[in-house]
Amino acid sequence: MEKIKEKDIVKVTVTGVQKYGAFVNTENYEGLIHISEISYGFVKNVNDYLKVGDNIFAEVVEVDDKENHLKLSIKDIDYKRDGSKLKRMAETKNGFKPLKDNLDIWINEKIKELTDKM
Repeated sequence: MEKIKEKDIVKVTVTGVQKYGAFVNTENYEGLIHISEISYGFVKNVNDYLKVGDNIFAEVVEVDDKENHLKLSIKDIDYKRDGSKLKRMAETKNGFKPLKDNLDIWINEKIKELTDKM
């Protein structure tokens, strides 16, 4: 048996779903995917993402070898297909500033474009 470590991608089976997360099993470990580790967006219902019996991939956040427990996450990987890392758009340092600076210009350009077509 190869030892599981943080950041590993492991295949798991969902064994239970609660309002706070999903319980999973691997061959030698039991684990929990906490609701906060399911998506970066708001998760109203864990069942919208996972169902008992689902075979999925999960990323290891923490390993407890003494108890054979795993803390897992699915929010950064393609958990249904192959466990590959998902690409996330990086946040900019500018925030909404470009929108604030250009909104009037963009609106006026669009109005001109539409009126020119009439």
